[in-house]
Amino acid sequence: MILIADGGSTKADWIALNKDKSEEFRARTLGLNPAVVPEEELHNRIINMFQLINIKDDVTEIHFYGAGCGTPKPTAILKKILENIFVNAKVFISEDMLAAVYAATGKEPAMVCILGTGSNSCYFDGENMKMLVPSLGYILMDEASGNYFGKKLIIDYYYSKMPKNIAAEFEKEFNLEADFIKKSIYKDANPNMYLASFAKFMFDFKDEKYIKRLIKKGFQEFFKYRILPYKISEKTPIYFIGSIAHYFRDILEKIAKKNDLQITDVIQRPIDNLLEYHRNNIK
Repeated sequence: MILIADGGSTKADWIALNKDKSEEFRARTLGLNPAVVPEEELHNRIINMFQLINIKDDVTEIHFYGAGCGTPKPTAILKKILENIFVNAKVFISEDMLAAVYAATGKEPAMVCILGTGSNSCYFDGENMKMLVPSLGYILMDEASGNYFGKKLIIDYYYSKMPKNIAAEFEKEFNLEADFIKKSIYKDANPNMYLASFAKFMFDFKDEKYIKRLIKKGFQEFFKYRILPYKISEKTPIYFIGSIAHYFRDILEKIAKKNDLQITDVIQRPIDNLLEYHRNNIK
């Protein structure tokens, strides 16, 4: 049995393949970002998914692509956890950016970007990923991501920059007590996922001028820091992965055009494309 996983900060999608590369089942766990989720919690999130545990001794390979797996220490933590659970499996862990590349373009050169709970980008030359700047995560970077917009909404609400009609709905939707927010950000697991949970609010108000302005500013910031420094040509294919890109594709395409670029495709969930890539490349 082979497991393929696309692990974001909010959720992780799993697909199990049998020896004939046919799909046995799919499962979804909570996010497994080892850079922000404590080790014990990572372990619990996996073992609490009965579909995975029921076949744990039959798994021979795991191909895990995850947020927070771009640096050695968190990657080693997650690898150890998976090896301890799936004792007969060879475990291969790569960052989610590589999954985005495989899902979007396979083997063709392209600019590939992630706009989900977090954000990132790279240029893929057909063989290797080129990343000008490593991601420093939700506090320092992640422009135009779910957690980026979550922070902006909370800040605007507290500084009374949010229009009153939208602020009234915002109050109905979320617990905005200062102590609760601080606890969720500074003490609880997955603070980036918590912040990103506010971004869903934008979907219901995406036609409001305030929300449009917020999204446009965030997308332009992403292009400024995460795409334009690569100095790609207007003919370079550009792919976006993630829910933020998917739900606000119309605005994203306008910002791309403003920067003399064109988006080739937006993929909300890369797991299906990732599955096809592995079917064609796993021996």
